[in-house]
Amino acid sequence: MSQRPPAAALTADPAVLSQLCPSGTGTFEMLFESLFHAGRSLVFPCDCAGHVDLDCFSDRTRANYLYARIMVGREYARPRVMPLDICAQP
Repeated sequence: MSQRPPAAALTADPAVLSQLCPSGTGTFEMLFESLFHAGRSLVFPCDCAGHVDLDCFSDRTRANYLYARIMVGREYARPRVMPLDICAQP
């Protein structure tokens, strides 16, 4: 049985992230897409490295974030970190 990568592992290449956000700050979102329901996902603000500030989340948002992390591979795909403007729907 193979080990799964950590839930917070990013799908973006670190070199690409460093070019997008060399200072380590910026407006990014971490997207957890549902494996079973197309169009259903959970999205959380983060920095370009995928770090979230749990202290800034409401209790409900924090619970949803922790749930999404636990359910990676079962209910949600591995999270993707994307600049906010890419995540926005027209």
